[in-house]
Amino acid sequence: MDPIQAIVLAIVQGLSEFLPISSSGHLILVPHFLGWEDQGLAFDVAVHLGTLVAVLAYFRRPLTAMTQSWFASVFGGKHDENSRLAWCVILGTVPVGLVGLLFSGFIEEHLRNPLFVAGTLSFFGILMWLADRLGKQEKDEYSVGWKQALVIGCAQALALMPGTSRSGITITAGLALGLTRSAAARFSFLLAVPGIAMAGAYEGLKLLSSGEGADWNAMAIGIVVSAITGYACIAFLLKVIEKIGLLPFTLYRLLIAGVIVAHFA
Repeated sequence: MDPIQAIVLAIVQGLSEFLPISSSGHLILVPHFLGWEDQGLAFDVAVHLGTLVAVLAYFRRPLTAMTQSWFASVFGGKHDENSRLAWCVILGTVPVGLVGLLFSGFIEEHLRNPLFVAGTLSFFGILMWLADRLGKQEKDEYSVGWKQALVIGCAQALALMPGTSRSGITITAGLALGLTRSAAARFSFLLAVPGIAMAGAYEGLKLLSSGEGADWNAMAIGIVVSAITGYACIAFLLKVIEKIGLLPFTLYRLLIAGVIVAHFA
């Protein structure tokens, strides 16, 4: 893979993984519009690892506190807001794991086409805007209980459909449940840790079973660039989301969907 291609795709992954605009949709569309060959499984694993590094680095303090409290709850029966949040993140990860195991083959075979991406970009973009407008926006992420975590987790499972956006649909669900914009984003990003790890592990297993060769230079570029871009993207979104809301991202999704339809219809 050409280094420029690796840098562009890593930037796309780092931005679109955490902005509510769909990373899978962009990674399908960008190579198509630029006339590039598919980047391959090895590069997908690399950029997933990079974005995982980004969220681990940005949330290192709350994740450390959650991990310590979770172990205290398991082995000492001591519960606090951090252990409850950790349990909610674990519970919220279960639906996407089950749906991925059952339907990943069907999704990859039937749903990875541009017009389907245009539809999901539009529909879930409008849904996100409605949740932003109508949600009460009163609670923080520590108020999430097991029922709310399961709802957000089921929403995350929908993100297996290209064009949906994992961060977009989980933020949408959080807003619908009364979380503030920044709280919904923070819970979405915490939920990304096991979600991205599972996606990377799944793609890694496919890579091992396929016997596909690895372009180590491209993978190294992908890890570093997607990690830096992802970290900056998280910081940016959490800083501005309360001020600008989600309408700009909805409009962007509708614009991209229109471009797709005009090109492929």
